[in-house]
Amino acid sequence: MPLLRKINQVLVLLLLLLVCLLLHSLQLRAWSGSGHRRSYTGEGQTSKHRRPAEDVIPIIICASEERVGATMATIHSVIANTEANVFFYIVTLRDAVKLTRRYIEKTKLKGIQYKILEFNPMVLKKKVKPDSSRPDLLHPLNFVRFYLPLLDISHERVIYLDDDVIVQGDIRRLFGIYLKKGHAAAFATDCDLPAAREMIQSIGMQTTYMGFLDYRKQEVKDLGIDPSDCTFNPGVFVADMKEWKKLKITKQLEKWMELNFRQNIYSSSMAGGVATPPMLIVFHDKFTRLDPLWHVRHLGWSPDPFYSTSFLQEAHLLHWNGPFKPWNYPAVHLDLWERWFIPDPSGKFTLTRSDKDS
Repeated sequence: MPLLRKINQVLVLLLLLLVCLLLHSLQLRAWSGSGHRRSYTGEGQTSKHRRPAEDVIPIIICASEERVGATMATIHSVIANTEANVFFYIVTLRDAVKLTRRYIEKTKLKGIQYKILEFNPMVLKKKVKPDSSRPDLLHPLNFVRFYLPLLDISHERVIYLDDDVIVQGDIRRLFGIYLKKGHAAAFATDCDLPAAREMIQSIGMQTTYMGFLDYRKQEVKDLGIDPSDCTFNPGVFVADMKEWKKLKITKQLEKWMELNFRQNIYSSSMAGGVATPPMLIVFHDKFTRLDPLWHVRHLGWSPDPFYSTSFLQEAHLLHWNGPFKPWNYPAVHLDLWERWFIPDPSGKFTLTRSDKDS
């Protein structure tokens, strides 16, 4: 009997130890999971429920402290052109959380459904190095699109929008696109828009893989990608999150980021940034094509207008990708962007205009 009692005591101690280890493991997992992002639910309509409704259209957009007014213009254009139930996941850094929330709550946007997510830039350690002639392209938020599964969202499909975008069509049409089986995302290619061809040639823009990858490197040659293949712009896309996770897209993107960090298989001088080449590699021949009118871009590549006004009015989405942003001067088609601009209640974000306009 004494022996049996001792055995029981040992078993009880082992059970208690196992329970303690399990609880400790769960606590560590929760801590590490929150290391990539923190969430702040918006007031207004979102205070009634922590999660958006099932019939919602989720949109992911970033808000940097320097360009928060641009983000608000994009959001304004979306909600003004649809009756859909839209939920915005606004991703930012810690220094811009209060600014972003105030911009929403103190303006006409206070009724939108949203959640502010804080992105941890440490996830980019040893993946991105400062070698760009345009520092804005190395901003940590420029890589949020790589880490969609790490965000505090639970949707099978999401829309990602850059902050220099204006939506003129009903966002339901973009969200409802059919994604081919096995495809994790849909993009608009750089060769599907005839109206842009003359402009692209005149300013020497790159629309093929040759302009983004260094084909002198063996790692690039081994990909087997034809250097004349047409590229796409990752500033606007629809993503299937289930397929994204299944294909381990984020892991694949990180692999090429880390390889470039060590060996420079692409460079910012060639590609105009380091966020596009990994997407081009991972999604080569593995994406669904968007209607080109849902991503009319290059509006920020020149201070001179190339598109006709009538064509731009027919476009469903406009993108000022490039150095000439519509909140600065010089830039083109300012009226199409400025109609959606909402002044910053804090006064930090202001428009730059020519002296004759002031």
